[in-house]
Amino acid sequence: MLLGSAVIMVMLVTTFLMVLVMLLVWRCHWILILIFTVLSLIVEGTYFSSLILKINRGGWVPLVIAVVFFIIMSAWHYGTVKRHQFELQSKVSIAWILGLGPSLGLVRVPGIGLVYTELPSGVPHIFSHFITNLPAIHSVLIFVCVKYLPVYTVPEGERFLFTRIGPKNFHMFHCVARYGYKDNHKKDDDFEQKLFDNLFRFVRMESLMDCGSDSEVYSLCEHQSEHSNEDENGDTTSFVTNSIVHDDEVDELEFLKNGRDIGVVHILGNTVVMARRDSELYKKIDIDYIYTFLRKLCRSNSEIYEVPHESLLNVGQVVFV
Repeated sequence: MLLGSAVIMVMLVTTFLMVLVMLLVWRCHWILILIFTVLSLIVEGTYFSSLILKINRGGWVPLVIAVVFFIIMSAWHYGTVKRHQFELQSKVSIAWILGLGPSLGLVRVPGIGLVYTELPSGVPHIFSHFITNLPAIHSVLIFVCVKYLPVYTVPEGERFLFTRIGPKNFHMFHCVARYGYKDNHKKDDDFEQKLFDNLFRFVRMESLMDCGSDSEVYSLCEHQSEHSNEDENGDTTSFVTNSIVHDDEVDELEFLKNGRDIGVVHILGNTVVMARRDSELYKKIDIDYIYTFLRKLCRSNSEIYEVPHESLLNVGQVVFV
C-alpha cells in the first residue's frame, strides 16, 4: 500500500513536470499537451482509484505510519534549520574580536584549544558565550569544522583548509577538515597530528607569501606534495631547507609547538534549542518536545568526533527560536 502510493505520487509529479517542460521549454502546441495530459491522467487515475478502494480494507495503516514518519522528519528538519540559522546570524564579527585586543580581554593560558563548530567560516556564537563565562582562554585557538562533501574521497593534501582570524599575535585560526563519503573520520587516528602538521605548513606558506617570493612558494608546495608523509615526528618546521627563515615565522612555529606540547583541549558546544514563550503552539510542540526528544536520542558530539574524555570541555548554551 505504502509503496504503491509512493509510485503513484511519483508518476503524478512526473506528469505535471513533463507538462511544464512541454509548455515552457519545448513550446509544444496546446492540443498535443492536452492529449498527453489526458492519456497520462487516465492511466494514473486508474491506479489511484484502486489505491483509494484499499484504504478502508486496512490500507490506512501504512498511510498513518507514513504520516507519523513525515511529522518526525519535518520536526527534525525544522529544528535543525532554526538552529543553523541562529548560528549563521549570530556569528562573532571580526570587529568585535579586534576590539578585545591580543588577550581577547581574558587571561591567555598556555596550550591549544580546538573549538569545534558547524560553520565553515567565521567565529561561532558559542565562543562569545564561552569567554564571557570563563576567566581564561588558551593561548592558541583553532576553530575546527568537519565537513562531508558529495565526492568519493578527499586527498590528504587537500583535506585541511586553514585561514587566520585576526592579527598574528592573536594566534587564532579556522580549519575546515573535508571528507568524502568513502572517508571515515572515526578511523582517522592521526587527525590531531595531521591537523597540526597542516597548520605548521600554513604558517610557513603564509610567511613566504608575505615575503612575496613566488619561487619559494612553488618550492614549498612541490615539496609538500612529495614528502607530506615522511616526517615521523610530525615536525614540519624544517621540511624546506632552501627557503628563507624569518624570525616572526620561527617564533610563531615555536609558539605553536610549545602550545601543542603543553596540552590540547577539545572544546565542544552543546546548544539547546527552545521555543520562545510567545511562539505558536505547533512551534512549541515541535521544538520543545519532538525536536528535543530526537536530540536526546542522537549521539553526543564527543562520540561523533572521537574526542578523548580527559581533554574534553563542553560549553552549553540555550537558544530561543
